[in-house]
Amino acid sequence: MAQIVWSETALQELDNVADFIALDNPGAANRLVRKVFKQIDLLEDFPEMCPVPHDLRNSRYRHLVIRPLRIFHRIEDDIVFIVYIMRSDRNVILEELESRDT
Repeated sequence: MAQIVWSETALQELDNVADFIALDNPGAANRLVRKVFKQIDLLEDFPEMCPVPHDLRNSRYRHLVIRPLRIFHRIEDDIVFIVYIMRSDRNVILEELESRDT
């Protein structure tokens, strides 16, 4: 079983998205956050269930898409590091992702 480790940046980004959605629909924001945590919890048993992003083919990162989000993570031994969360309609830049992977 893998351990899940969230970066402060990823948690803050999720919180920012939820706050924005909550301005119009608090229930939708709450459902999104619960869905994110439920899907991330699956990584404990299935750490490689998510694909390597097509736009980052040769990187060490994988992503989970939960509209409107892309959640980037990397696996190191038995630890899944949740590194970065962004809107799914944006293109990711490897340097931007790596700069948030601290």
